[in-house]
Amino acid sequence: MKNLIIILFLSCFSFAYSQSETPKTAKENANKEDVINWISITEAIELNKSFPKKKIFIDFYTDWCGWCKRMDATTFSHPYIAKYMSEKFWCVKFDAERKDTVYIDNTAYVNPNPEGRRSAHQLAKNFLNNRMSYPSYVVMNEANNVISVIPGYYKPSDFESIIKYFGENQHFVMPYAQYQAEFEGEIKEDK
Repeated sequence: MKNLIIILFLSCFSFAYSQSETPKTAKENANKEDVINWISITEAIELNKSFPKKKIFIDFYTDWCGWCKRMDATTFSHPYIAKYMSEKFWCVKFDAERKDTVYIDNTAYVNPNPEGRRSAHQLAKNFLNNRMSYPSYVVMNEANNVISVIPGYYKPSDFESIIKYFGENQHFVMPYAQYQAEFEGEIKEDK
């Protein structure tokens, strides 16, 4: 009987311990500094109605885009990039070919041909000025106005200068080419 009680106790203890060691969920990762907490465009705009206001960074991607996947795997997953972006921006991932309707300030944006192959969503067309190349990024100011559209894949060390240019408001001070020429980043080697 004594052995049975000990076995039951140890079994319960080991079960409780194993449950505490389960992998982190996406919701738990949202509070981690080195993981970008991606939100929807409507959430980002809503968050900017409250304090603290931040710039909005939108990653326009598609499911078939190899460079988009590489950007996720290398640049957006880099701990320094993820931490900096989480501090300075509301970060949005937007599938440029999504099929559902998105409402922003009582305006409906749709995919005009949701069953069509590679049919671009109106919101993506609007933000990217009909230049549908992926990945592309849009930086919006705290008043939700587009500051810049940036196309292409970037290594973490190259991307650092872009996000800091906008994150530190250097776009008010100098042209990007000058900023990039003078920039000394924290990321010395790309993974």
